[in-house]
Formats: sequence, structure tokens, C-alpha cells
Amino acid sequence: MDAGPTADRPWLNHYPAGVDWFASIPAAPLHTMLVQAGERFGARPAFDFLGRRTTWAEAAAAAACIAAGLQRLGLKRGDRIGLLLPNCPAYPLLFFGALQAGLTVVNFNPLYTKRELEHQARDAGISLIATLDLQATYPKAAALLAAGVTQRIVVCPFDAMLPASKRTLFRMLKRRDRAQPPRDSSHIWLDDLAAPGPAPTPVAIDPARDVAVLQYTGGTSGVPKGAMLSHANLYANTVQGLMWFKDTRPGEERMMAALPFFHVFAMTTVLLFSVMAGAEIIMLPRFELKNAVRTIARRRPTFMPGVPTMFNAIAGFKGRADLTSIRFCISGGAPLPPEVKARFEARTGCVVVEGYGLTETSPCVICNPPGGLNKTGSIGIPMPRTEAELRDPKDPMRRIPQGERGELCLRGPQVMLGYWNRPDDTAAVTTPDGLLRTADIAVMDAQGYFSIVDRIKDLILAGGYNVYPRIVEDAVYQHPAVAECTVIGIPDAYRGETVKAFVVRKPGADLTAEALLLFLKDHISPIEMPKHVEFRDTLPRTLIGKLSKKELVEEERAKAAAKQGLTPTPANLT
Repeated sequence: MDAGPTADRPWLNHYPAGVDWFASIPAAPLHTMLVQAGERFGARPAFDFLGRRTTWAEAAAAAACIAAGLQRLGLKRGDRIGLLLPNCPAYPLLFFGALQAGLTVVNFNPLYTKRELEHQARDAGISLIATLDLQATYPKAAALLAAGVTQRIVVCPFDAMLPASKRTLFRMLKRRDRAQPPRDSSHIWLDDLAAPGPAPTPVAIDPARDVAVLQYTGGTSGVPKGAMLSHANLYANTVQGLMWFKDTRPGEERMMAALPFFHVFAMTTVLLFSVMAGAEIIMLPRFELKNAVRTIARRRPTFMPGVPTMFNAIAGFKGRADLTSIRFCISGGAPLPPEVKARFEARTGCVVVEGYGLTETSPCVICNPPGGLNKTGSIGIPMPRTEAELRDPKDPMRRIPQGERGELCLRGPQVMLGYWNRPDDTAAVTTPDGLLRTADIAVMDAQGYFSIVDRIKDLILAGGYNVYPRIVEDAVYQHPAVAECTVIGIPDAYRGETVKAFVVRKPGADLTAEALLLFLKDHISPIEMPKHVEFRDTLPRTLIGKLSKKELVEEERAKAAAKQGLTPTPANLT
């Protein structure tokens, strides 16, 4: 990557002190992170899971045993192993053990349906899948085994990961939650897999070419695709994160792990960042407000990546709790409303920086600097060695000048190798000169800070005009009675599409559609004005808490199809 003129990279004139955009980004096999953490941080705590703690030396040794166990099963470099796990100690141990054995990890969302899991497992070609011995997850893995999609299941006993006191209570009170996997050749128990023995056979890993993780996109449009994230991609993004948060104290930080590891945001900013920094990982199987607040007050985390809904919930918590241990938070997954950022920072005293990333970029590419200019409403500036440009969506070789809207396109060491077995899809998201097309419309200001305006696929074409839902949503959020809002385009016989706003009121608020529309007259143009407003108690979300438009779009298109006498099949919902 050449130096290039500063004019093409205006952020260089405003880069945070002590961070070098031109710094060399090393590459290494991912599992060496944990090996080095075991050597460097030894007896320091690595994991805290519901009160049970594991040291870095113990974690590194256990992962090495798992690597040897996987090799004993006959798995070889490049084979795929699925992880169908919530946040728990088994996840990082299997993750790093698989990588040390030369395998590729495939993350599975435990909330996926059996059909969704089977599609992903077949596409990835997994050899085995690891899951808990709980009714919430094991039957889904068993269905993959029965369908011949996987050959074996690694069973991870949940109670074995708990402190002794909680283990006894769990066995007594949660019998119905436990599954009863058979003891046969198709089931391998984690304790047997991790049994001490000969060291694993070293595997020659090429960080730049070998795929560490097949991370499937959320499938918000079309069929989910597996982004091939190399060892170098993920290692680089972790190094970039540590460079960005330059005041990180190795071996002294505590990381709040409320985001799920199987999501790319948490995999890098929580798990990999913590391993490289020697930060104790305080694991929560899921985010539940009261438990999360109680855990923060008791365990005193210093870092907490999250999504806006998480920060909003904590900021609005009515009980008393000391949350001042948190020093830094990075927000991703969805736009961070300014009022949420302000309320959370006031409640905790920490710094919240908004960032931006994609599954295809491991994921972080742009972020507000925690020690520099932190612009509210902006996603920030490119991270070290990351190029960001705006291109014409219809002519991706034409650059869009500063201050105008264009498609955000990226290049950097964290950008994926491509989509698994989908060369045409890879080509479709790549410009002729090799940049990744994000399908996000953005604007860059004179200081090199980027702001996302909208998604290309979310653009509403109303009467020949472009309406950006993000602009309408930002205006709706300014009403003091609004808690949450999602704006979509719905079919309209006259305009082609028109604007509909789905709104959740704040508790106790009395807001009508008429009052909201009257308020919006001073904030948006008549073209952008919602023609329909629907109040709801809740809005659809993705697993990590990001507001999701997909379900609302499908609902509205089904209604339109029904009015036309059509059956609302996938063919007329897309």
C-alpha cells in the first residue's frame, strides 16, 4: 500500500496522537495469540464464567490438548468444524484448539432454525459440530447428524463449566433443560477430546491464504454467504484494535463479553482483542439487563463492546449500580443515537466510540478514536492501513468528491479473501481495482470522517425521488417521546414506494401519529415525510440487538400481495 497524497486521505491530518496510519501490520496464525497469552500472562485470569475462573496458562494448555484430540480423530488442515455455542469457556478453547490443528472454524447462531443450520452446514461442508448438552442447542446438532450433514458431534457438558456450588444447583433444578446425548461413536465428549496426552502435531499455516473462520453473512438479502476470513485478516484486525485503543494495559483489563462470540463483532473486538491484550473475559451466555448491570457492578469490567440497544438499556436502568469501572466502549452493528451515547457516558463516565465494520472485513474498518476527535453521528476515520473511498454505485471506478454521497469502498489487511465457493458473488462486491463494495452510502467531511447515510438496498424510491430511511429515522428520534424507530419503504400504487415509520414510544409517553408528523414538518422535507406511522410495543431485532428491517419489509409486502389476491410466497416478497 503506497503512501499516497494526503489530499486523498484527509484523515491523516487529523489522526489521533500516538497512532500511525502507516504502521506495519504483522500477520501470524491466530492460535499463536493464545499460546503467547499463556506464556506471557500465565496465572492471570483469562475467563470468568458465572464465577468460575480459568487462567491463561490453563486455557492455552487445554486448547493444545483439544488440537491434539481433533488430530486423533483424523481431521486435517483445512477441514471445517462448526461451533454451535453461546458464550461459555468451551467456545474459545474449541476455537483456538481447532485453529492450532489447522482447521477452519464455522460459527453457527444457536437461534437459527434447523433449516437455516442445515443450509449453512451443507454449504460449509463441516466434518463435526460442537454444542452444549442442553435442549436449547443439542437437538439442532442432532438433526444435522441424522441428516448426514455432519459426521460427529462434540458434546460440551454445560454443568462442568460452572462453579461447584452452581453446578449442584443446576443439576438439581434444571434437569428439564438438559439433553441426553447417547454415548456412541458419533458423539465425542469434550473431556475426552481434551484429555492430556502427546502434543499436537505442528501444522504449517499460511496466514495470508489459509482460512481461519468461515463467517456467514446475516442473509438480510439473498442466501447467506460464507466470508473467508484468513488468519492474517483476523490477526490484523486485532492488532489494529490494540493500536486504536492505545491506552490498553496488557494483563490488567477486564472485558465484558455480553455480545455473542459467534458474531463477527464480538469474535474480534471481545475474544481476539482480549486474548492478545491478556484481558480477563467476563462471559455472559446472553445479555439480560439486570444480570448484566449486576455483573458490571460486581466484576468491574473496563472494556465493553456493544450495540446501541444494549447501551440504551443500561443507561435507562432504574436501579442503583456502580458502573464507573468501564473506561472504553465501542458501539457497532447499528447507528448510535446521540442521546443514547450521551446518557450512557453520563451514567458510566466512560468514552463510547462509534465504529463501522462488516462480516467481510473481520469486521472493523472505520472508528472514532477514543483519544482524539470523537464526532457524534459519525462512524469515524479509517483504522491503520485501511483505505476508504466513496465511489459512484453505478460506476464504481468513478470517485465521489468530499462532501457528496457515494458508495463506501474499502481496502485493507482485514478484508476477506472472498466468499466460500461463490466467485461470482465475490466479483459482484469487488471494484475492478480491487476495493470491497459495502453497499452503504456515505459522506466524508473535510477532516476525513465518514457518516453512513443509508444502505443501497434500503433506499426508498418515492415518486422518482431518493429517500434515505436513516435521515427520516434521525428526525423521528429527535422527538422526546420516541424510544425506537425503523423506517422502510412500502409499495404504493401512485409513488411506487412510500415511507412508513414503525415507532416504539417511551414508557408512559402519549404520542399520536398526527403529533409526530406535525413535529417532523420542521425536520424533514415533504418528500421524506412518512405517509404511514405504526406504533408497536417492540420492533424486530437481530440476535445482537440491532433493529432489523427485514421482517417489517416482508410483513408489508405480504399485505400488498394479499390485497392483490396473491399468495405471499418468497417469489413475491422479494
